[in-house]
Amino acid sequence: MTLLLFGLFFLFMLLGVPIAFAIGASTLYALHQSGVPLMVVTQQMFQGINSFALVAIPMFILAGDLMAQGKVSEKLVSFADSLVGFMRGGLSVVSVMAGMFFAAISGSGAATTAAVGSSLVPELKRKGYDPASAASLIAASGTIGVVIPPSVPMIIYAVIAQQSVSKLFLNGFLPGLAMGLGLMAIAIAQAYKRQYPKGTPLSLATIWATFKDASWGLMTPVIILGGIFSGIFTPSEAAVVAVNYAMLVSLFVYRDLTLPQVYKLLIRSAMTTAVIMLVIAMSAVLSWTLSSWQVPGAIAQAVLSLSTNPYVIMLLIVGIILLTGVFIETASALIILTPVLLPLVLQLGIDPIHFGLIIVVGLSIGMITPPVAINLYVASSITQLPLERITRAIIPYLLGLIGVLLLVVYVPIMLGWSGN
Repeated sequence: MTLLLFGLFFLFMLLGVPIAFAIGASTLYALHQSGVPLMVVTQQMFQGINSFALVAIPMFILAGDLMAQGKVSEKLVSFADSLVGFMRGGLSVVSVMAGMFFAAISGSGAATTAAVGSSLVPELKRKGYDPASAASLIAASGTIGVVIPPSVPMIIYAVIAQQSVSKLFLNGFLPGLAMGLGLMAIAIAQAYKRQYPKGTPLSLATIWATFKDASWGLMTPVIILGGIFSGIFTPSEAAVVAVNYAMLVSLFVYRDLTLPQVYKLLIRSAMTTAVIMLVIAMSAVLSWTLSSWQVPGAIAQAVLSLSTNPYVIMLLIVGIILLTGVFIETASALIILTPVLLPLVLQLGIDPIHFGLIIVVGLSIGMITPPVAINLYVASSITQLPLERITRAIIPYLLGLIGVLLLVVYVPIMLGWSGN
Protein backbone atom coordinates (compact mmCIF):
# COMPACT_ATOMS: atom_id res chain seq x y z
CA MET A 1 0.00 0.00 0.00
CA THR A 2 2.90 2.35 0.73
CA LEU A 3 4.28 1.80 -2.76
CA LEU A 4 0.82 2.42 -4.21
CA LEU A 5 0.50 5.67 -2.24
CA PHE A 6 3.88 7.07 -3.31
CA GLY A 7 3.49 5.77 -6.87
CA LEU A 8 0.20 7.63 -7.25
CA PHE A 9 1.67 10.75 -5.63
CA PHE A 10 4.57 10.94 -8.09
CA LEU A 11 2.26 10.16 -11.00
CA PHE A 12 -0.01 13.06 -10.05
CA MET A 13 3.03 15.33 -9.67
CA LEU A 14 4.25 14.39 -13.16
CA LEU A 15 0.78 15.15 -14.55
CA GLY A 16 0.97 18.65 -13.04
CA VAL A 17 -1.70 18.15 -10.37
CA PRO A 18 -1.38 20.80 -7.62
CA ILE A 19 0.62 19.46 -4.67
CA ALA A 20 -2.28 19.57 -2.17
CA PHE A 21 -4.56 17.54 -4.45
CA ALA A 22 -1.75 15.15 -5.39
CA ILE A 23 -1.19 14.38 -1.70
CA GLY A 24 -4.90 14.17 -0.92
CA ALA A 25 -5.95 12.04 -3.88
CA SER A 26 -3.13 9.50 -3.54
CA THR A 27 -3.67 9.14 0.22
CA LEU A 28 -7.45 8.90 -0.16
CA TYR A 29 -7.19 6.12 -2.75
CA ALA A 30 -4.62 4.19 -0.69
CA LEU A 31 -6.80 4.40 2.42
CA HIS A 32 -9.86 3.31 0.46
CA GLN A 33 -7.99 0.30 -0.95
CA SER A 34 -6.81 -0.69 2.53
CA GLY A 35 -10.35 -0.59 3.93
CA VAL A 36 -9.90 2.35 6.31
CA PRO A 37 -13.13 4.37 6.94
CA LEU A 38 -12.83 7.56 4.90
CA MET A 39 -14.24 9.63 7.78
CA VAL A 40 -10.63 9.50 9.03
CA VAL A 41 -9.63 11.83 6.17
CA THR A 42 -11.94 14.63 7.33
CA GLN A 43 -10.96 14.14 10.98
CA GLN A 44 -7.23 14.30 10.25
CA MET A 45 -7.56 17.30 7.94
CA PHE A 46 -9.18 19.34 10.68
CA GLN A 47 -6.81 17.96 13.30
CA GLY A 48 -3.84 18.97 11.16
CA ILE A 49 -4.78 22.64 11.06
CA ASN A 50 -6.25 22.83 14.57
CA SER A 51 -3.22 24.55 16.09
CA PHE A 52 -2.94 28.00 17.64
CA ALA A 53 0.63 28.32 16.35
CA LEU A 54 -0.65 28.24 12.76
CA VAL A 55 -2.46 31.55 13.33
CA ALA A 56 0.96 33.15 12.89
CA ILE A 57 1.25 32.05 9.24
CA PRO A 58 -1.39 34.33 7.63
CA MET A 59 -0.34 37.20 9.86
CA PHE A 60 3.38 37.01 8.99
CA ILE A 61 2.50 36.64 5.30
CA LEU A 62 0.35 39.77 5.44
CA ALA A 63 2.96 41.74 7.41
CA GLY A 64 5.61 40.81 4.85
CA ASP A 65 3.35 41.82 1.94
CA LEU A 66 2.59 45.18 3.55
CA MET A 67 6.29 45.91 4.08
CA ALA A 68 7.31 44.65 0.63
CA GLN A 69 4.80 46.81 -1.26
CA GLY A 70 5.72 50.03 0.51
CA LYS A 71 8.86 52.12 0.90
CA VAL A 72 10.32 49.95 3.67
CA SER A 73 12.37 47.84 1.26
CA GLU A 74 13.78 50.94 -0.47
CA LYS A 75 14.86 52.47 2.83
CA LEU A 76 16.45 49.21 3.99
CA VAL A 77 18.42 49.06 0.74
CA SER A 78 19.58 52.66 1.21
CA PHE A 79 20.72 51.90 4.75
CA ALA A 80 22.60 48.78 3.64
CA ASP A 81 24.22 50.79 0.85
CA SER A 82 25.45 53.41 3.33
CA LEU A 83 27.11 50.67 5.38
CA VAL A 84 28.85 48.53 2.75
CA GLY A 85 28.38 50.32 -0.57
CA PHE A 86 31.89 51.79 -0.46
CA MET A 87 33.47 48.38 -1.18
CA ARG A 88 34.35 47.16 -4.66
CA GLY A 89 31.20 45.51 -5.88
CA GLY A 90 29.47 47.06 -2.89
CA LEU A 91 26.03 46.82 -4.48
CA SER A 92 26.40 43.02 -4.53
CA VAL A 93 27.03 43.03 -0.79
CA VAL A 94 24.13 45.48 -0.38
CA SER A 95 21.88 42.92 -2.12
CA VAL A 96 22.72 40.32 0.49
CA MET A 97 22.58 42.66 3.49
CA ALA A 98 19.25 44.11 2.38
CA GLY A 99 17.98 40.55 1.95
CA MET A 100 19.00 39.77 5.53
CA PHE A 101 17.28 42.91 6.82
CA PHE A 102 14.08 42.14 4.94
CA ALA A 103 14.23 38.47 5.96
CA ALA A 104 13.82 39.63 9.55
CA ILE A 105 10.55 41.26 8.53
CA SER A 106 8.86 39.05 5.95
CA GLY A 107 9.52 35.37 6.78
CA SER A 108 9.18 34.64 3.06
CA GLY A 109 11.83 33.92 0.43
CA ALA A 110 9.79 35.11 -2.53
CA ALA A 111 8.80 38.35 -0.76
CA THR A 112 12.43 39.03 0.14
CA THR A 113 13.56 38.44 -3.45
CA ALA A 114 10.82 40.66 -4.85
CA ALA A 115 11.34 43.51 -2.39
CA VAL A 116 15.13 43.67 -2.70
CA GLY A 117 15.16 42.97 -6.43
CA SER A 118 12.65 45.68 -7.28
CA SER A 119 14.76 48.24 -5.41
CA LEU A 120 18.23 47.17 -6.56
CA VAL A 121 18.02 45.71 -10.08
CA PRO A 122 17.80 49.06 -11.94
CA GLU A 123 20.80 50.43 -10.03
CA LEU A 124 22.82 47.25 -10.57
CA LYS A 125 22.21 47.46 -14.31
CA ARG A 126 23.14 51.16 -14.38
CA LYS A 127 26.45 50.48 -12.58
CA GLY A 128 27.46 47.83 -15.10
CA TYR A 129 26.96 44.66 -13.04
CA ASP A 130 26.37 41.44 -14.94
CA PRO A 131 22.53 41.25 -15.00
CA ALA A 132 22.29 37.46 -14.68
CA SER A 133 24.79 37.32 -11.81
CA ALA A 134 23.04 40.19 -10.01
CA ALA A 135 19.63 38.54 -10.42
CA SER A 136 20.96 35.18 -9.20
CA LEU A 137 22.56 36.80 -6.13
CA ILE A 138 19.30 38.50 -5.21
CA ALA A 139 17.47 35.19 -5.65
CA ALA A 140 20.06 33.41 -3.48
CA SER A 141 19.74 36.14 -0.84
CA GLY A 142 16.00 35.50 -0.82
CA THR A 143 16.61 32.02 0.63
CA ILE A 144 17.62 33.73 3.89
CA GLY A 145 14.03 34.99 4.14
CA VAL A 146 12.80 31.65 5.51
CA VAL A 147 15.75 31.09 7.85
CA ILE A 148 16.20 34.33 9.79
CA PRO A 149 13.15 34.65 12.05
CA PRO A 150 10.27 35.19 11.76
CA SER A 151 10.07 32.15 9.48
CA VAL A 152 6.87 30.57 8.18
CA PRO A 153 8.56 27.16 7.51
CA MET A 154 9.89 27.11 11.09
CA ILE A 155 6.35 27.59 12.38
CA ILE A 156 5.12 24.71 10.21
CA TYR A 157 7.96 22.47 11.41
CA ALA A 158 7.29 23.40 15.04
CA VAL A 159 3.64 22.36 14.69
CA ILE A 160 4.45 19.04 13.00
CA ALA A 161 7.36 18.13 15.29
CA GLN A 162 5.65 19.57 18.40
CA GLN A 163 8.61 21.83 19.16
CA SER A 164 8.90 25.38 20.47
CA VAL A 165 8.57 28.11 17.83
CA SER A 166 10.50 30.47 20.11
CA LYS A 167 13.48 28.08 20.34
CA LEU A 168 13.54 27.64 16.58
CA PHE A 169 13.43 31.41 16.08
CA LEU A 170 16.18 31.97 18.64
CA ASN A 171 18.48 29.43 16.97
CA GLY A 172 17.68 30.56 13.43
CA PHE A 173 19.85 33.67 13.55
CA LEU A 174 23.25 32.01 13.22
CA PRO A 175 22.40 29.84 10.17
CA GLY A 176 20.83 32.88 8.48
CA LEU A 177 23.88 35.00 9.28
CA ALA A 178 26.19 32.25 7.97
CA MET A 179 24.22 32.09 4.72
CA GLY A 180 24.51 35.85 4.32
CA LEU A 181 28.25 35.94 5.04
CA GLY A 182 28.85 33.06 2.62
CA LEU A 183 26.99 34.84 -0.17
CA MET A 184 28.83 38.08 0.57
CA ALA A 185 32.21 36.36 0.34
CA ILE A 186 31.36 34.90 -3.08
CA ALA A 187 29.96 38.24 -4.27
CA ILE A 188 33.12 40.11 -3.21
CA ALA A 189 35.35 37.54 -4.94
CA GLN A 190 33.34 37.93 -8.15
CA ALA A 191 33.45 41.73 -7.84
CA TYR A 192 37.27 41.75 -7.81
CA LYS A 193 37.42 39.22 -10.61
CA ARG A 194 35.09 41.29 -12.82
CA GLN A 195 36.40 44.68 -11.65
CA TYR A 196 33.03 46.00 -10.53
CA PRO A 197 33.05 49.67 -9.46
CA LYS A 198 33.11 50.96 -5.91
CA GLY A 199 29.87 52.48 -4.70
CA THR A 200 28.76 55.10 -2.21
CA PRO A 201 31.66 56.62 -0.20
CA LEU A 202 31.56 55.75 3.49
CA SER A 203 30.00 58.59 5.47
CA LEU A 204 28.80 58.58 9.07
CA ALA A 205 26.33 61.34 8.24
CA THR A 206 24.83 59.21 5.44
CA ILE A 207 24.69 56.15 7.68
CA TRP A 208 22.86 58.11 10.36
CA ALA A 209 20.43 59.68 7.88
CA THR A 210 19.56 56.39 6.18
CA PHE A 211 19.32 54.65 9.56
CA LYS A 212 16.72 57.17 10.70
CA ASP A 213 14.75 56.67 7.48
CA ALA A 214 14.92 52.87 7.80
CA SER A 215 14.35 52.77 11.57
CA TRP A 216 10.60 52.13 11.27
CA GLY A 217 11.29 49.02 9.21
CA LEU A 218 14.20 47.92 11.38
CA MET A 219 11.97 48.13 14.44
CA THR A 220 9.70 45.39 13.08
CA PRO A 221 11.97 42.42 13.97
CA VAL A 222 12.88 44.12 17.25
CA ILE A 223 9.23 44.30 18.25
CA ILE A 224 8.40 40.80 16.99
CA LEU A 225 11.39 38.90 18.36
CA GLY A 226 11.89 41.08 21.42
CA GLY A 227 8.28 40.48 22.41
CA ILE A 228 8.59 36.72 21.87
CA PHE A 229 11.89 36.20 23.68
CA SER A 230 10.92 38.47 26.57
CA GLY A 231 7.71 36.51 27.07
CA ILE A 232 5.43 39.51 26.43
CA PHE A 233 3.55 37.63 23.72
CA THR A 234 3.52 34.31 21.91
CA PRO A 235 4.70 33.90 18.29
CA SER A 236 1.08 33.93 17.11
CA GLU A 237 0.36 37.12 19.04
CA ALA A 238 3.62 38.59 17.72
CA ALA A 239 2.42 37.99 14.16
CA VAL A 240 -0.75 39.99 14.83
CA VAL A 241 1.32 42.79 16.41
CA ALA A 242 3.53 42.75 13.29
CA VAL A 243 0.50 43.23 11.00
CA ASN A 244 -0.80 46.14 13.05
CA TYR A 245 2.63 47.75 13.15
CA ALA A 246 3.16 47.28 9.39
CA MET A 247 -0.28 48.75 8.70
CA LEU A 248 0.40 51.82 10.85
CA VAL A 249 3.82 52.41 9.27
CA SER A 250 2.55 51.99 5.71
CA LEU A 251 -0.59 54.09 6.10
CA PHE A 252 0.43 56.83 8.50
CA VAL A 253 4.24 57.08 8.66
CA TYR A 254 5.48 56.48 5.10
CA ARG A 255 2.00 56.92 3.59
CA ASP A 256 2.97 54.69 0.69
CA LEU A 257 -0.14 52.50 0.63
CA THR A 258 -3.78 53.39 0.08
CA LEU A 259 -6.77 51.55 1.52
CA PRO A 260 -7.63 49.95 -1.88
CA GLN A 261 -4.04 48.67 -2.10
CA VAL A 262 -4.29 47.28 1.44
CA TYR A 263 -7.51 45.51 0.45
CA LYS A 264 -5.75 43.88 -2.52
CA LEU A 265 -2.91 42.77 -0.25
CA LEU A 266 -5.43 41.27 2.18
CA ILE A 267 -6.96 39.24 -0.66
CA ARG A 268 -3.55 38.12 -1.95
CA SER A 269 -2.34 37.12 1.51
CA ALA A 270 -5.58 35.21 2.13
CA MET A 271 -5.11 33.28 -1.12
CA THR A 272 -1.50 32.43 -0.23
CA THR A 273 -2.59 31.32 3.23
CA ALA A 274 -5.40 29.18 1.81
CA VAL A 275 -2.94 27.28 -0.38
CA ILE A 276 -0.56 26.65 2.54
CA MET A 277 -3.34 25.57 4.92
CA LEU A 278 -4.81 23.18 2.33
CA VAL A 279 -1.38 21.59 1.89
CA ILE A 280 -1.03 21.26 5.67
CA ALA A 281 -4.50 19.70 5.99
CA MET A 282 -3.87 17.18 3.22
CA SER A 283 -0.41 16.39 4.53
CA ALA A 284 -1.85 15.71 7.99
CA VAL A 285 -3.80 12.82 6.46
CA LEU A 286 -0.64 11.56 4.76
CA SER A 287 1.33 11.78 8.02
CA TRP A 288 -1.37 9.87 9.91
CA THR A 289 -1.47 7.20 7.21
CA LEU A 290 2.32 6.73 7.20
CA SER A 291 2.40 6.59 11.00
CA SER A 292 -0.43 4.03 11.08
CA TRP A 293 1.47 1.86 8.62
CA GLN A 294 4.69 2.40 10.63
CA VAL A 295 6.48 3.67 7.53
CA PRO A 296 8.79 6.16 9.32
CA GLY A 297 10.10 3.40 11.58
CA ALA A 298 10.72 1.10 8.63
CA ILE A 299 12.57 3.85 6.75
CA ALA A 300 14.64 4.61 9.83
CA GLN A 301 15.65 0.98 10.22
CA ALA A 302 16.46 0.71 6.50
CA VAL A 303 18.74 3.76 6.62
CA LEU A 304 20.37 2.65 9.86
CA SER A 305 21.13 -0.72 8.27
CA LEU A 306 23.28 1.08 5.69
CA SER A 307 25.56 2.61 8.28
CA THR A 308 25.73 3.23 12.00
CA ASN A 309 27.92 6.30 11.54
CA PRO A 310 25.78 9.39 12.31
CA TYR A 311 27.91 11.56 10.00
CA VAL A 312 27.22 9.29 7.04
CA ILE A 313 23.52 9.02 7.82
CA MET A 314 23.18 12.79 8.17
CA LEU A 315 24.86 13.18 4.78
CA LEU A 316 22.23 10.83 3.30
CA ILE A 317 19.48 12.86 4.98
CA VAL A 318 20.93 16.10 3.59
CA GLY A 319 20.89 14.54 0.11
CA ILE A 320 17.24 13.56 0.52
CA ILE A 321 16.31 17.08 1.68
CA LEU A 322 18.14 18.78 -1.19
CA LEU A 323 16.71 16.40 -3.80
CA THR A 324 13.19 16.87 -2.47
CA GLY A 325 13.61 20.65 -2.57
CA VAL A 326 14.41 20.44 -6.28
CA PHE A 327 10.98 19.01 -7.12
CA ILE A 328 8.62 20.12 -4.32
CA GLU A 329 8.12 23.63 -2.92
CA THR A 330 9.37 24.39 0.58
CA ALA A 331 6.22 24.16 2.73
CA SER A 332 4.97 20.99 1.03
CA ALA A 333 8.37 19.28 1.23
CA LEU A 334 8.67 20.22 4.88
CA ILE A 335 5.29 18.72 5.71
CA ILE A 336 6.05 15.52 3.80
CA LEU A 337 9.62 14.96 5.05
CA THR A 338 9.34 15.89 8.73
CA PRO A 339 7.21 12.92 9.88
CA VAL A 340 9.41 10.54 7.85
CA LEU A 341 12.87 11.80 8.83
CA LEU A 342 12.31 13.03 12.39
CA PRO A 343 12.11 9.52 13.96
CA LEU A 344 15.38 8.66 12.23
CA VAL A 345 17.30 11.68 13.49
CA LEU A 346 15.93 11.16 16.99
CA GLN A 347 17.40 7.65 16.94
CA LEU A 348 20.74 9.24 16.05
CA GLY A 349 20.49 11.50 19.09
CA ILE A 350 20.08 14.67 17.01
CA ASP A 351 18.23 17.44 18.82
CA PRO A 352 14.84 18.10 17.11
CA ILE A 353 15.49 21.87 17.18
CA HIS A 354 18.80 21.27 15.40
CA PHE A 355 17.05 19.10 12.82
CA GLY A 356 14.45 21.82 12.33
CA LEU A 357 17.23 24.22 11.35
CA ILE A 358 18.78 21.62 9.03
CA ILE A 359 15.56 20.89 7.15
CA VAL A 360 14.55 24.56 6.86
CA VAL A 361 17.99 25.62 5.57
CA GLY A 362 18.12 22.60 3.23
CA LEU A 363 14.70 23.21 1.76
CA SER A 364 15.35 26.95 1.44
CA ILE A 365 18.07 26.04 -1.07
CA GLY A 366 15.32 24.42 -3.15
CA MET A 367 14.03 27.94 -3.83
CA ILE A 368 16.93 28.41 -6.28
CA THR A 369 17.09 24.90 -7.81
CA PRO A 370 14.82 24.44 -10.88
CA PRO A 371 12.26 23.27 -11.77
CA VAL A 372 10.54 24.38 -8.53
CA ALA A 373 12.62 27.50 -7.87
CA ILE A 374 10.27 30.27 -6.81
CA ASN A 375 13.05 32.79 -6.13
CA LEU A 376 14.51 32.34 -9.62
CA TYR A 377 11.08 32.86 -11.17
CA VAL A 378 10.63 36.07 -9.17
CA ALA A 379 14.12 37.29 -10.13
CA SER A 380 13.46 36.43 -13.78
CA SER A 381 10.18 38.35 -13.70
CA ILE A 382 11.84 41.43 -12.18
CA THR A 383 14.85 41.49 -14.51
CA GLN A 384 13.10 40.18 -17.65
CA LEU A 385 16.01 37.75 -18.09
CA PRO A 386 15.53 34.15 -19.30
CA LEU A 387 15.45 31.63 -16.49
CA GLU A 388 18.28 29.68 -18.16
CA ARG A 389 20.74 32.60 -17.83
CA ILE A 390 19.94 33.14 -14.16
CA THR A 391 20.17 29.39 -13.47
CA ARG A 392 23.71 29.21 -14.89
CA ALA A 393 24.77 32.24 -12.85
CA ILE A 394 23.32 30.83 -9.61
CA ILE A 395 25.77 27.89 -9.43
CA PRO A 396 28.51 29.58 -7.29
CA TYR A 397 25.93 30.83 -4.81
CA LEU A 398 24.19 27.44 -4.75
CA LEU A 399 27.47 25.70 -3.87
CA GLY A 400 28.15 28.29 -1.18
CA LEU A 401 24.74 27.72 0.43
CA ILE A 402 25.24 23.93 0.36
CA GLY A 403 28.56 24.49 2.15
CA VAL A 404 26.74 26.52 4.83
CA LEU A 405 24.15 23.72 5.16
CA LEU A 406 26.91 21.20 5.84
CA LEU A 407 28.28 23.51 8.54
CA VAL A 408 24.80 23.72 10.08
CA VAL A 409 24.66 19.92 10.09
CA TYR A 410 28.10 18.93 11.30
CA VAL A 411 29.45 21.72 13.52
CA PRO A 412 26.65 21.39 16.12
CA ILE A 413 27.01 17.59 16.08
CA MET A 414 30.74 17.82 16.74
CA LEU A 415 30.14 20.34 19.51
CA GLY A 416 27.41 18.23 21.07
CA TRP A 417 24.96 21.11 20.59
CA SER A 418 21.49 21.04 22.12
CA GLY A 419 18.69 23.41 21.28
CA ASN A 420 17.42 23.50 24.85
